Amino acid sequence: MRGSGHTDETARIAALEARIVKLERINASLMDRVERSTDLQGNAFSAFETAIALENKVRERTADLERALGDLAASNAAQAHAREAADAARRRLGDAIEALDEGFAIFDADDRLVLCNQTYLSLWPEIADRIVPGTKFEEIAGAIVNSSATLGALIAPDRWVTERIGQHHVAAGAQVLSLADGRWIQANEQRTSDGGIVGVYTDITDIKAEDARRRARELAERAVVLQGTLDAMPQGVCVFAPDRTLVAWNDPLLTLLNLPTARARAGIADHGALVDWCKSHLRRADAADTLGWIDGAADGQEVVAVRRLADGRSIEIRRLAMPDGGMVMSFDDVTERLRTADALEQRVAARTRELQQQVREREAAEGAMREAKTAAEQANLSKTRFLAAASHDLLQPLNAARLFVSALSGRQMAKSNRAIVMQTASALDSIEGLLEALLEISKLDAGAIKPDWSDVPIDDLFETLRAEFALLAAERGLTLTVMPTQLWVHSDRRLLRRVLQNFLSNAIRYTQQGGVIMSARQVGGTVSIAVADTGPGIDPAHHREIFEEFHRLDGASSQGMGLGLAIVQRASRMLGHPIGLKSAAGQGATFSIDVPLAAMGVLHAAPVAASPRGIGVTNVLVLDNEEAILAGMRAMLGGWGVKVRTATTLAEAQAQLRRARRAPDVILADYHLGAGALGDEAVAALRAAIGAAVPAVIITADRMPALRERLIGEGLHVLQKPVKPAQLRALLASVC
Repeated sequence: MRGSGHTDETARIAALEARIVKLERINASLMDRVERSTDLQGNAFSAFETAIALENKVRERTADLERALGDLAASNAAQAHAREAADAARRRLGDAIEALDEGFAIFDADDRLVLCNQTYLSLWPEIADRIVPGTKFEEIAGAIVNSSATLGALIAPDRWVTERIGQHHVAAGAQVLSLADGRWIQANEQRTSDGGIVGVYTDITDIKAEDARRRARELAERAVVLQGTLDAMPQGVCVFAPDRTLVAWNDPLLTLLNLPTARARAGIADHGALVDWCKSHLRRADAADTLGWIDGAADGQEVVAVRRLADGRSIEIRRLAMPDGGMVMSFDDVTERLRTADALEQRVAARTRELQQQVREREAAEGAMREAKTAAEQANLSKTRFLAAASHDLLQPLNAARLFVSALSGRQMAKSNRAIVMQTASALDSIEGLLEALLEISKLDAGAIKPDWSDVPIDDLFETLRAEFALLAAERGLTLTVMPTQLWVHSDRRLLRRVLQNFLSNAIRYTQQGGVIMSARQVGGTVSIAVADTGPGIDPAHHREIFEEFHRLDGASSQGMGLGLAIVQRASRMLGHPIGLKSAAGQGATFSIDVPLAAMGVLHAAPVAASPRGIGVTNVLVLDNEEAILAGMRAMLGGWGVKVRTATTLAEAQAQLRRARRAPDVILADYHLGAGALGDEAVAALRAAIGAAVPAVIITADRMPALRERLIGEGLHVLQKPVKPAQLRALLASVC
C-alpha cells in the first residue's frame, strides 16, 4: 500500500512541474508579443493599453504559478513523510525478520530473492556472500550443489537440483533437507498473493537426534522382548537376517543341536553354517526341503517338515520367511508326541469300530422307528382321508336337507310347523358343526394344514366376525361389542379367524345375560386379542380341562360338543401363538391369544365396499349328480324368484343350454360329480359352449386350502357344504 501511495505522489509532482513549464512558456510568449506590437506601431497609447492587459494576464498567471508551487511544496512534504514511514516500516520488518530463530527468505514472482535474514544465510556459510537480493532461486540451488552442502548434492547433484527446484515451485508445504555437516533443515514454503514465495527454514537436528535415540531404544527393547520370548519357548528357534547371518537364538536350540554354548556363535554364525552343523549332528535332517532357505516368494506361508533322525528321534522343522527378507526357523522334538498320537490313533480306530457298530445298531433302530412313524402317519392320513370322505358323504344328504328346510322356511305354514322347521334347522346346524370340528381336528393332528403366513389387518377380521355373530348375540339378548383397531399382525388369516370364531361362539353360547366384548391391545412387539364375556365363569381348577376334546363344563345349558377349544389349542400350537384364560366362578371369562405385531405395525385398512342389495339373478343352471340336491336347489332358488335349470351330468347340462334361449346368469356346480368328473372341468366346458366366462360357483365338501386356492385361481367362486342359504344368497348378489 505504501509503494502505491508513493507512485501517485510522484505522478502528481510531475504534473505540477509540467504545468509550471507551460505557464512560463505562455508568459514568455505574451511578453514577446507585446514587444513586437510596440515596435511595429510605435504608438505609446497602444503600448500603454497592451502593457495594462499584459500586466493583468501576468498577474493571473503568476497567481496560478504560486498555487502550483504551493501544491508542489505540499506534495514534496507528503512524499518525504511517506518515504520516512516506508523506511521505518522496512527497518521494523528487517528487525522482525532478523529476530526470527528460523531462516526467512522472500522471493518475488520472478523467483528472485527480495530479502532474507542472517539465519537463512547461516544455513549456507560457504555461499552466504553470493546470496544477495535479486539472485534467482535456481542460482542459489546451483551454488548449494557446487558447495556440496547437502547429502543429496553429494550423491546425485543434478537430481537434487531438479527435485529441489520442483519442490520450491510447487510450494505446497514442508520438505526436509539433510545437510552434509549433519544438520537437518525443514523448509516450509508457500505462495504469496502476488505470485512470489515466502519460505521459513527451521533447524530440526535436535528433533531428528531425539527421534533416532527413541528408535534405538525401541529396537533395544524389542530385542530384549524378542530374546525373552525366544528363551521362554520350548522349541529351538533361530532368526536370520536378509543376508543370512544369525541374529538371535535360544538355549533349547543349542540343546537340540547338541551345540555347546561357547561355540554357539561360531557354530551357526549364518544359515550355511547351520546346515553344515546339521549334516554332522542331525543326520537325515539335512534335506533341501527341510533346511533350505526360503524368501518372500513363499507368500508368507510357513513350511513344515518332520524328519525321523538316525538316532530314532523325530524332529519337526518349521521355516517362515520374514517381510524384510530374513527367515525364522524352529526345531521341535516331537518323538513323544508322535508316539502318543500313534497310540491315540489306535485307540481312536478301536473306538471308531465300536462307534460304527453302535451306529449300525442305531440306524437299524431308527429304521424301525421310521417305519413305525411312517405307519403311524399313514394311519393318521388314512384317518384324515376317511373323515374327509365320510364328511363328504355325510354332507351330501345334509346339504340337501338344509336346502329343503330353507325352502320350507320361506313358505307360509302353521306356527307349530314353523317351530318344527326351525328345530330341524338347528339340528342340522349342530350336525354340520360336529362334522366340521371333527374334520378340522383330524387335519390339525395329521399336519395336513400348513400355516399361510401374511400380514393381517385385525379390523378386517373383527368386522367379518361382527357380521357373523351379531344376529346370534341379538337372538340371545346379548350385546356384542367389537372394539375398532388399526393394528396389523403376522399370522395365518384363516387359522387366526378360526380361533376367534371359537372364542366368540363359546362366549355367546355360555353367556345368559350381559354381553361379549372383543378387543385388541398392543404389548411391545405382540398384539393380545381377547374375547371377554359376562357368563358364569370357569373355576381355575378346570382351566386345563376345558381345552380337551369333548369336554364341557358341568351344568352348561347349551348343546356344545366340547371341540371348539380343542381346535383353538391345536391351532395356537401350530402358529406358535400363546393362548390365555382369565376367569373365576361367577366372574365371567376372558380368552386371549398373543400374535406377533406385523412389520407395518399400525395402518388404516382400505374400506370395504358394501355389497349391493338384492340377488340380481334370474336364471341359474345347477349341476349335481344327486337328485336330492337338485330338488332342494329348485325349491330354495325358486322361492327366491329365480328360474332354475338342473342337470346331473355335463352332457345333460349342455343339452339344457342348447334348449335354452339365453345363457344362465350363474352356474352352480358340485365339485365331485361322480364317475371321476369334476365340477371345474364341467364349468370350463359349459363356458366354452356358451362362448363367455359366465360367473360360476363350485360347491364342495373338501376344505383343503390348496383346492380352494386353485379354484379361485381359475376364476371360480367356492362355497363349502352344507350350503348356508344366506351365504349363497350373498354370493349370488355379489357375482352378478
